[in-house]
Amino acid sequence: MTVTHRLQAPLRRADLEPLQAGDLVLFSGTVYTARDAAHKRLVEAIDQGDPLPMDLNGQIIYYVGPTPARPERVIGAAGPTTSYRMDAYTEALLKLGLKVMIGKGRRSEEVKKAMIEYGAVYLAAVGGAGALLSLAIKSVEVIAYPDLGPEAVRKLTVEDFPATVINDLAGRDLYEEGKKRYKKGNKQ
Repeated sequence: MTVTHRLQAPLRRADLEPLQAGDLVLFSGTVYTARDAAHKRLVEAIDQGDPLPMDLNGQIIYYVGPTPARPERVIGAAGPTTSYRMDAYTEALLKLGLKVMIGKGRRSEEVKKAMIEYGAVYLAAVGGAGALLSLAIKSVEVIAYPDLGPEAVRKLTVEDFPATVINDLAGRDLYEEGKKRYKKGNKQ
């Protein structure tokens, strides 16, 4: 049975413990955006001992590069980016307390292990639904790397932003569970 959870950052491990692969989460409050170019810069800053543009402890990063906003909107289409492109940078951010990542697609085995170690989860937003997802975004502020255009780091204020738990704290993977159920169903 799918359960719906309402969450708001900053998050603690205890906030994530009830989440199970397949559950729906509705986020309200602050969510940060970053894609691969921004992740590269964030990790370079960490490696050089420079401060980051935001405190990642207990926070959420959404892998998105939104389109320009129409005049009556705060943001354009805001659909998820393929997450594996951030895998090389993820553990460094998890070490700083990042608790939730939102994107689309699979994560590497190394990232899944690091999520378990550092107490973080991975969620998917619906690809192809960027215009619909943008309706949950109430305000946007570029906070770092404006030269990256759509890939700049943004601070979003969201209300009931929907995502599905893919990888939970127990190491369950919704994509793997789905494959097993499909194979089991086809053997009957």
